[in-house]
Amino acid sequence: MNQERNFTQHRGTTVYEHSIGVAYTSYFIAKHMPFSFREASLVKGALLHDYFLYDWHEKDDSHKWHGFCHPRIAMNKANADYGINPVEANIIHRHMFPLTPIPPKYKESYLVSIMDKVCAIGEMLNIRYLSKSMRIELGLD
Repeated sequence: MNQERNFTQHRGTTVYEHSIGVAYTSYFIAKHMPFSFREASLVKGALLHDYFLYDWHEKDDSHKWHGFCHPRIAMNKANADYGINPVEANIIHRHMFPLTPIPPKYKESYLVSIMDKVCAIGEMLNIRYLSKSMRIELGLD
């Protein structure tokens, strides 16, 4: 995952920081819901949801359809490097719903998909969702 520090996600946010933010906010929301989540899979899937390891901002034909293709690429890379279970695979593969038309299968997948969009909007508006102390502890500042 350290390689994600080398790629920008939205504005000045790295893919690494974005992934941490999606995992943190997904876990936070899950802990405050009246039903349970598979927390380990939720966090692992959220951390790896954008594990595609390239700069999608580069003008390159292989990145032309990034929004549609990167979930599958990230899922395959995550499985090869970390080994993922079916819930984690679904979180990663379906996080771009509804841009990609097949909906998520698990509540964990829906939550990560929603928090991915919430975090992306925050990043575009330059809103920091991690505290200064958390950013320092994670090596983001």
